[in-house]
Amino acid sequence: MRLGIRLLICLCLALLATWQLTFPPFLWAAEFRQALPGYTFSFPRDHYAHEHFRTEWWYYTGHLRTKSGEEYGYQVTFFRSGLAEARNSPSRWAAKNLYLAHFAVSDIPGKSFRYFERVNRAGLGQAGAGESEFRVWVGDWEAKGDGSTQRLRAREGELAVDLTLTSQKSPVTHGENGVSQKGDGRGHASHYYSLTRLKAEGTLTVRGRPLPVAGLTWMDHEFGSTELNPDQVGWDWFSLQFEGGTDLMLYIIRKADGRPDSYSAGTWVEADGRIARLKQADFTIDVLDRWVSPRTKGSYPMKWRLSAPTIGLDVTVSPAFPDQELNTTKSTQVIYWEGAVRAAGTVSGRPVKAKGYVEMTGYAGHFRKKL
Repeated sequence: MRLGIRLLICLCLALLATWQLTFPPFLWAAEFRQALPGYTFSFPRDHYAHEHFRTEWWYYTGHLRTKSGEEYGYQVTFFRSGLAEARNSPSRWAAKNLYLAHFAVSDIPGKSFRYFERVNRAGLGQAGAGESEFRVWVGDWEAKGDGSTQRLRAREGELAVDLTLTSQKSPVTHGENGVSQKGDGRGHASHYYSLTRLKAEGTLTVRGRPLPVAGLTWMDHEFGSTELNPDQVGWDWFSLQFEGGTDLMLYIIRKADGRPDSYSAGTWVEADGRIARLKQADFTIDVLDRWVSPRTKGSYPMKWRLSAPTIGLDVTVSPAFPDQELNTTKSTQVIYWEGAVRAAGTVSGRPVKAKGYVEMTGYAGHFRKKL
């Protein structure tokens, strides 16, 4: 297989693993570890890069508000994809990792959405992720800090974010016994944790005009080396930050017949940091509306009712506006929806409101067909 095709596949795989890992078996390498039960998280060490795993990402989404009351959503994501053939190369020029990054801003009052993407090899300092410090960067897009306090920066033309993020809660690990299991079989999993409530302060630059902003951010960090099962075709992921201080992460993995996989799961985080783990049988996600992209013709769910009786949750989630789709076919051959949302409903009979993000894959074409 020509090098160019190999790089294209690595790009595709790195993006498809926005928070779930997908690798055809012929790309597996014995040198890379699999995510197995018994892993013990350690912080701040686990904020750093994990070179022994094939794929890793640091994923930021959040809501920002200007002093005049304008609201914006944003996404900044860094991906690392290990290149198996270069791992044992003695050359100091060998690129052992490929790095990708996405930056998107949702102008909620204006109902406009812009996104950008970057791809760099690790060579010559153009991109990287530290193994002994918390720093990941692609060009001048960068996240760094000690985990509890971070600096996040991304700029493209007249659009930019420059934020200081301060964690309001300890890291929350997902799954059981150190792994977030995504399917049947050994290693069909990842190591996955979140900083569910980061206080955000800094500057959002829109049309070249810097605006002081404040708000909340959610950070996911996930790493592993495995694949989706053949009958798993996509996922829907939700993060919600409630006004009372509680947070919720839910995801469903969709099977080819449209049913949720039994490995779908979630985590409820109380204001004081206590958690409740949710299995697929503990919650339901009902689709209330749909939106068809005028560009890709992908048909996406666009309003949801989330119910979880074990925690007394019953909320309706609505997008800030429908058109928050990213078409990254120029580099990664993947189309997905990642957008700002709001929620309202009840928890244990008490009225609640929340802001958050939803990510959906597999609605605008089957990924494997693109290879």
